Amino acid sequence: MKPVRPLAAALEAAGRRAVVLDGGLSNQLEAQGCDLSDALWSARLLADGPQQITAAHAAYVRAGAQVLITASYQATFEGFARRGVGPAGAAELLARSVELARAAGESADREVWVAASVGPYGAMLADGSEYRGRYGLSVRELERFHRPRVEALLAAAPDVLALETVPDTDEAEALLRAVEGSGAPVWLSYSIAGGQTRAGQPLDAAFSLAAGNDQVIAVGVNCCEPRDADAAVELAASVTGKPVVVYPNSGEQWDARGRRWRGGGTYDPARVREWRASGARLVGGCCRVGPAEIAELAGAVGPDA
Repeated sequence: MKPVRPLAAALEAAGRRAVVLDGGLSNQLEAQGCDLSDALWSARLLADGPQQITAAHAAYVRAGAQVLITASYQATFEGFARRGVGPAGAAELLARSVELARAAGESADREVWVAASVGPYGAMLADGSEYRGRYGLSVRELERFHRPRVEALLAAAPDVLALETVPDTDEAEALLRAVEGSGAPVWLSYSIAGGQTRAGQPLDAAFSLAAGNDQVIAVGVNCCEPRDADAAVELAASVTGKPVVVYPNSGEQWDARGRRWRGGGTYDPARVREWRASGARLVGGCCRVGPAEIAELAGAVGPDA
């Protein structure tokens, strides 16, 4: 059902429990038989197969997810323009990503929040750049890139913006500037490797960008190895004093050139107990974490917040 309170209020009410995010959208779409080899990735289905996106969201609702992240991670005006979709059409598709998630959440007998995904600049390039950062663009240039998409997504009235898979502090600063003044609640989530951002910056400095920013309702990490998330949760809480969001991937490694995942998975839903004790209040999974793992995670979290 549509939430009756802001997500920030739910995080505050969660106490030592946590609010459950969904898992990877792309892996669920592939499990449904969708071809995601296109440069637009799951965003292509906003135009070509919206019913598949709704079905993927619904799978996570059934698994116990309380927050659905939209299919807009790789959806940009520039990417759609390469397919001949003009600005008006691109704005409609971005809004559709919010509408599809909202429709899936309405079938639940509990509050389901919609988080509009704002992925990094590198996701638009579709060459693995989001795992490196440092694109050679200034903070101001990155802000100009992100602002139109942010505005289009906000026009569709999501409950929160997910500024996610951020690889470096320059992009984090640009994203925070792009949302400044909108009044919209956001969470800021870095993709990390070890104890650093993907660009090699110390995490305490990265997290500190969110400290004192009232628009940021949670800060943390996603799309990283589960073992890297453990220490990051405690650090994010201590640096910012905010609720922490954590949703690592399966532990497999993305081969950008081969466009496939390699290695074995290490995601363990039982980790949620340690994350919660360290300050995590939004917990879920990213790439290659599916409904089965989210159901196990929801079971470990306990009753709804």
